[in-house]
Amino acid sequence: MRAKFKDDIVFNLIVMTLLTLFLLSVAYPLYFVVIASFSDPSLTASGQVVLFPRGFTLEAYKRVLEYDAIWTGYRNTIIYTTGNVALALFWTLTAGYGLSRKNFPGKGLVMAYMTFTMFFSGGLIPTYLLMRSIGLEGKPIIVVLMGSLSVYRIIIARTFMQSTIPDELFEAATIDGSDHFRFFWTIVIPLSPALIAVTVLFAAVGQWNSWFTAMIYLRNQNHMPLQMVLRNIIVSAQAFLREMEMDAMGDDFANVALIAESMKYALIIVSTLPVMCFYPFIQKYFVKGIMIGSIKG
Repeated sequence: MRAKFKDDIVFNLIVMTLLTLFLLSVAYPLYFVVIASFSDPSLTASGQVVLFPRGFTLEAYKRVLEYDAIWTGYRNTIIYTTGNVALALFWTLTAGYGLSRKNFPGKGLVMAYMTFTMFFSGGLIPTYLLMRSIGLEGKPIIVVLMGSLSVYRIIIARTFMQSTIPDELFEAATIDGSDHFRFFWTIVIPLSPALIAVTVLFAAVGQWNSWFTAMIYLRNQNHMPLQMVLRNIIVSAQAFLREMEMDAMGDDFANVALIAESMKYALIIVSTLPVMCFYPFIQKYFVKGIMIGSIKG
């Protein structure tokens, strides 16, 4: 028994050591971005910034926040994310509820069709032609609509409701005169906070980080989301640096390059800070939500 106990201690130490090293390998790059955004860019470039900020400065943030387009991008992204999350909740919860009911006719065929779309899609060009033909090209509403329906999230919702909302509960509700609509709003929704939290998290993070849809379909710069604005800033800075390098501007090029590199770190913080502030409020539901559909013993 004592030898077995020692073996368990050794095993636990090895596992904890490996997990700690893995955590450090993941967390340190994020931590470095934070300290580098507050450090003197010349010290960062020379490798002197390792564990703590060196030459504390807010110059990178001042330069980033001077762009009016960033505030416009923030406004657009908040609007797009709010609309996308609202639609995602509607599609996910209603479709998941319908597919979780045993008496739903043809639900196997519907699920097969929806699952098929997870493996095969029309592709970028056919989708673009479709959006243009129905008049959505260039309109901000397309950013809200595209990606609001996710088959993956619907499967999660269906599995959760099948395991959490039994048919017997609906039968009991019908005895009291309830129908599907009333049962859904008064019983299913209050019993699904974990599902709602996970759906909101997935949809909000996905939409907040989205830029490809805007790049393909939007033309007006005033309609661009934050991530697209930041991408344009980085691309413009790189193009400007290439021009300076070709002109062999020497010290001026080096200084601008250092500032541009520091701005990249500040841009990462600016774009991710709202998500990091939002996550703690729903993290208590996240573990429960990701266990939806798991085997319970």
